[in-house]
Amino acid sequence: MPDTELTTKILKAVDDGLQEQIDYTAELVRLPSLRGQEATAQDFMARSMKERGYTVDRWKINVEDIQNLPGFSPVHISYDDAWNVVGSHRPNNAKGKSLILNGHIDVVPTGPLDMWTRPPFDSYVDGDWLYGRGAGDMKAGLAINLYAVDALRRLGYMPAGDIHFQSVVEEECTGNGALACLQRGYRADTAIITEPSGDRLGSAQVGVMWFQVKVRGRPAHVAYAGSGSNAIEACFPIIEALHGLEAEWNKDRHPMFHDEEHPINFVVSKIEGGDWTSSVPAWCTFDMRISCYPGQDLADVRRAVEETVAGASRKSSFLANNPPQIVYHGFQAEGYVLEGGEEGQDLLKSCHKTVYGEELQKRIFTGTTDARFYGLYANIPAMVYGPKSTEIHGFDERVSIESIRKVTQSVALFIADWCGLEKAA
Repeated sequence: MPDTELTTKILKAVDDGLQEQIDYTAELVRLPSLRGQEATAQDFMARSMKERGYTVDRWKINVEDIQNLPGFSPVHISYDDAWNVVGSHRPNNAKGKSLILNGHIDVVPTGPLDMWTRPPFDSYVDGDWLYGRGAGDMKAGLAINLYAVDALRRLGYMPAGDIHFQSVVEEECTGNGALACLQRGYRADTAIITEPSGDRLGSAQVGVMWFQVKVRGRPAHVAYAGSGSNAIEACFPIIEALHGLEAEWNKDRHPMFHDEEHPINFVVSKIEGGDWTSSVPAWCTFDMRISCYPGQDLADVRRAVEETVAGASRKSSFLANNPPQIVYHGFQAEGYVLEGGEEGQDLLKSCHKTVYGEELQKRIFTGTTDARFYGLYANIPAMVYGPKSTEIHGFDERVSIESIRKVTQSVALFIADWCGLEKAA
C-alpha cells in the first residue's frame, strides 16, 4: 500500500475526477454496443486510450486465429465487424509488476422498449444510480479502469509497470474477445476484471454452455391432428428431462457452491416453431443455456445433455425414429476457481479495507466472466472486482455511483502498489 499521505492524495484525486468519470460512463452507455454493433463504442474507447497517450491496438477478430485454442466457443455469426481494443501503458523505467485491466464493451439486447422507464440507451442519473443498458454490465467497469490511472496522473504519477487496458467484445456470448487478446500475446502478472461484482471479489464461477435442440414433426391439417406429430409439443418432455438433469447437478454440488441456493441453472431462452396456426407444426427449435461446475469436463457435459435428450426422445414413438438434432453454438465455457496469485489478492483486500473500512468479501458467480481465460489458459490470476449493479440483463439496469467511486479508489491504490509509481512525463 502507498504511504498514508499518498493514499489520502490518491483517494482525493479519484473524488476530484468523479463527475468527469460519471459523465464519461454515461456517454459510453449512450453508444449502443449490441452484438455485432460494437464498432462505434470501440472507436470511442480507442480514442480515449490514445488521448491518454497509450499505445492503441485495434484489430478485427479472426476466427481462424483462435478456433483451435483452449476456451474457444463456436460462433454462427459473422465477425466482419467484431473489433477488440487494447491500450498499453509502458513506463519509462519498468520496475513494478504488470497488470491487465479488462472489461467488455458488448451489451445484451434490451427486450421490449415499453418496459423500460426511459429508453435503454438514454443514460441518466437519479440519486446514487446511473441508468442504462450496459451501465453496470459493464461500461462502468471500463471507465473505472481508465480513471483509476487518471487519478494517479492527476497527482503527477504514472504506473511503473506495464498496464494493458482491454476493451473486448463477445463476453456475453462466447468470450472469444478475451481469448483473442491472449492469442495476440497480451500477458501480465495479474488481471483485474471490473465486472459488477457488488464490491466483492469473485472467487469462483460456473461454466456455461449454449445449445439448440432441433425437433422435426409430421405436418397435418389440424382437423386431423392425430395423423401428424406436433414438433412444438414434442419439445416439452425433452425440456422437462433436461430440468431433471439440472436438479441432479444442484443436489451433487461443488464444494465452492455449497452455500448457493441454486447454483446450476438450465434456462430455455428462445423457442420458435411452426408455420401456420391451422397446421400441426412440422418443426421446433429451442435454445437452452445451462451451467456446470468448475472441474466438469465439457465433453462430459455435452454427453450428459445428449443422453438426456435421447432418453426423453425414446419415450416418443415418432422421436425415437426421428431423433432431435443438438447444435452447440456460443458459450462452451469451463468453470473457474480463483487459485494462486495470493500476493495480488492480499493487496486488493488491503486496498479495499482502506477504502471501505471493512474486509473484502468473496462472491460466487452462478454466471461466467472472462476471468476463466486468464486463469485456466494463461496462468494469470484473474480477480473479478467491480461495483454494485442491479437489473443487469433486465429492465432499468443501473449501477451505484458511490460504488463506482470506491471501486475506482481501490483499483487506483492497487495500481500504485502493484505497479509502483514514477513521475509522469
